[in-house]
Amino acid sequence: MGTGRTLRKESHVRPCKTPAGKARRSKAQRARLVKFGMDAETVGHMGAEEVRVLVQRPTLVKKLVAKAKKA
Repeated sequence: MGTGRTLRKESHVRPCKTPAGKARRSKAQRARLVKFGMDAETVGHMGAEEVRVLVQRPTLVKKLVAKAKKA
């Protein structure tokens, strides 16, 4: 049995995620989508998971915005 570093690494030293932090991240992600060109009202009606997926794919967002402006 080893007694090296792998047994000393503890997960309890990591900070816990707080609801305030989650709200802050969500607000920042929504603001990022608005900067990409999406309508603020549209972003406001989206769910948190939808926002997260779109923030990960900025080129898709830009294509959606361009398509919406043409129509």
